[in-house]
Amino acid sequence: MKNGMKVLLAAAAIGALSLSGCASTMQYGDAGSAKPVSTEFGSSDLQQIAETMVDSMITFPPMVEITSSRRPVVSVDKVKNKTMQHIDTESITDSIRAKLIRSGKFRFIDRTTDAQTIEELRTQQDSGLVDKKTAVKFGQQIGAEFLLTANFSEIRQRAGSTTDVYYKFTMSLKNLKTGILEWSDEKEIRKVFKRGTFGG
Repeated sequence: MKNGMKVLLAAAAIGALSLSGCASTMQYGDAGSAKPVSTEFGSSDLQQIAETMVDSMITFPPMVEITSSRRPVVSVDKVKNKTMQHIDTESITDSIRAKLIRSGKFRFIDRTTDAQTIEELRTQQDSGLVDKKTAVKFGQQIGAEFLLTANFSEIRQRAGSTTDVYYKFTMSLKNLKTGILEWSDEKEIRKVFKRGTFGG
């Protein structure tokens, strides 16, 4: 009986060791890593685009002059995705806007929350729940001076076992009063994937 118990315990131990050897692992990665894992648009590409666009905009001499004594109000248009991929373009916009705000040189109008803003203002004005002395009136918001727009496109080519993907992100800042483009720049990213072959 003792020998049988020893055999069972040994089998259980071996089984546990074999299972632990096949167990999946999870760990934190570097959010800013520039190492590509595929030709698809990824987090490192987003970081590269955001950093390039912000650095370019805040160091452009005319923009340095404009922002030297005040913080212009900017409205951000939705990024136009002209790629073949389903890309969360709001994440790109959010990253760029957050970096520009942290630079301390710009103020932004968030049009994505207009519906909630209108609902809140109506509640303050019409519900009877808010003191009229403190209720915010319609038509008090500041208008944007500039409009920030962006286009995101790709060119994808395949030749044998090689896939070549070229991305281009273009962003422009338009003066709403004059219609003049005060600033524009682009960021290019190219990814090449070569499929391995057996014996290669």
